Amino acid sequence: MPRTWKPSVTVAAIIEQDGKFLLIEEETSDGIRLNQPAGHLDPHESLEQAVVREALEETAYEFKPTGLVGMYMSRYRSARTGEAVTYLRFAFCGEVGAKLDRPLDAGILRTMWLTREEIAACPERHRSPLLLTCIDEYLAGKRAPLELLHTHASVYGDI
Repeated sequence: MPRTWKPSVTVAAIIEQDGKFLLIEEETSDGIRLNQPAGHLDPHESLEQAVVREALEETAYEFKPTGLVGMYMSRYRSARTGEAVTYLRFAFCGEVGAKLDRPLDAGILRTMWLTREEIAACPERHRSPLLLTCIDEYLAGKRAPLELLHTHASVYGDI
């Protein structure tokens, strides 16, 4: 029987403060890139839990999601390996909290607060082709309530 194709599910935090967006600068197989705090959905967690965890691990900032900006799909092919991956990204906006005294995830070089214009000026540095799309849709006011998402209890246990 052929293997079922499945996209990689990721979450991203759109964090804006005083007209600037919190991004990370990270080492990737294709060089140093910029991205929203983002990462993969882990087993036994909801999408909301995943984005809170990823924001904390990559930026050391607490994050409270308040809305779903959008659900996006993109395909990426590594220039180095030639491997292709399809990503299904859930982008959340929310409130930034305290910055904690903790190390950033391995591969994260630093956090940066940049304006939309500064981000748009360097598309060759974007890790995801959706980075600016997510920001533009956030700035356009696109939001869905978190109540739209439902995580069944079976996710949190072994079945």
